[in-house]
Amino acid sequence: MAENKGFFGKLKSGLEKTRNGFVKSMDSVFHGFSSIDEDFYEELEEMLIMGDVGVNTTETLLERLKKGVKEKRIKEPSEARDLFVEIIKDIMKLPDDAYDFEKGNCVIMVVGVNGVGKTTTVGKLAGRMKESGKKVLIASADTFRAAANEQLTGWAKRADVDIISSKEGADPASVVYDALCAAKARKTDVLICDTAGRLHNKKNLMEELKKMNRIVDKELSDAKRETWVVLDSTTGQNALNQAKEFNEVASLSGIVLTKMDGTAKGGIAIAISNELNIPVKYIGVGEGIDDLQKFNPDEFIEALFTPEKE
Repeated sequence: MAENKGFFGKLKSGLEKTRNGFVKSMDSVFHGFSSIDEDFYEELEEMLIMGDVGVNTTETLLERLKKGVKEKRIKEPSEARDLFVEIIKDIMKLPDDAYDFEKGNCVIMVVGVNGVGKTTTVGKLAGRMKESGKKVLIASADTFRAAANEQLTGWAKRADVDIISSKEGADPASVVYDALCAAKARKTDVLICDTAGRLHNKKNLMEELKKMNRIVDKELSDAKRETWVVLDSTTGQNALNQAKEFNEVASLSGIVLTKMDGTAKGGIAIAISNELNIPVKYIGVGEGIDDLQKFNPDEFIEALFTPEKE
């Protein structure tokens, strides 16, 4: 319980900018209107779009709110707030099998464009999983980015896990092959592969990932398979577009949202949950190795929408 409380405290402080920006603006609508009318809905719509929720998700939220207000015969805007929070919670709900990958051997491919914190996230994920008692190995297969190896090796040391790497420009699939052989020999529970993050040539990236997956099929066929994209929360709708593009190439099974502590908007987390139908599995709320947290929608919403005590 103490650990959970510590995590919640970190989550709440990590979401401070979003709470003081996006949520405060939204609350000004719920508490600033005396009746629920078209002006109320228009103002709320504007606040949601400005908060990076996006047009499509804003429409979904408002449709559901209008329906709920009518069914429950809610008259006061302040009462509609609780209903609205429940709607958001429902949209962000995770599927029952979201963390099934933890139950056995697992290979996780991690994709994401340069600058989103992908390599850092791989290191933090390795640290989290090692802490939970898993035997973890990292494959440094983003061989086209200068200094990726060096950066990831530093994180592997911090996380106290082994890493398999090669020289810059090497065939990424060969690194994954070496890592799979090492994973089998060392009886590894989780292999995390930092893979290329180039979207300008989707065909090459698709072929690269297919090649890696064929090698996994051959060498570790019984392992659970995950492909996650790392997204920078501060880039808003651009992050959503990246996820859509990567999903076309890689059939994503999960999303990691980084830099949630760095955005005053934060509505992008709601938009991603609503539009992609891909679960958010981890969120980053700080720089430290412990600041990457497993995503819990109820805790996230509570941390976001519970005001600070005066």
